[in-house]
Amino acid sequence: MITAITAFKVPPGTTLDAAKAIFEASVPRYQNAPGLIRKYYLYAPDGSVGGVYLWRSRADADKLYTAEWKKSVKERFGSDPTVTFYETPVIIENGGAN
Repeated sequence: MITAITAFKVPPGTTLDAAKAIFEASVPRYQNAPGLIRKYYLYAPDGSVGGVYLWRSRADADKLYTAEWKKSVKERFGSDPTVTFYETPVIIENGGAN
């Protein structure tokens, strides 16, 4: 499995509630992405946002993070996204969020 972590900036003053609305609007794009097991949306008060994605394979991940995807992020939010890939040899699940 592969974990991909994306990161980019949103416009200054974007609140958690505003970011959540943006994230929720993007859910349909990712819900049925082939090979995507799980996605977490990330937000920091300094305007940093991103996602943590768990993929079945790097080939599946590469189908999403295209030049078109990067261009779309830049056009919508004004910043270039980064994507970092990690092999994911071990996963621990403790029964869900508390």
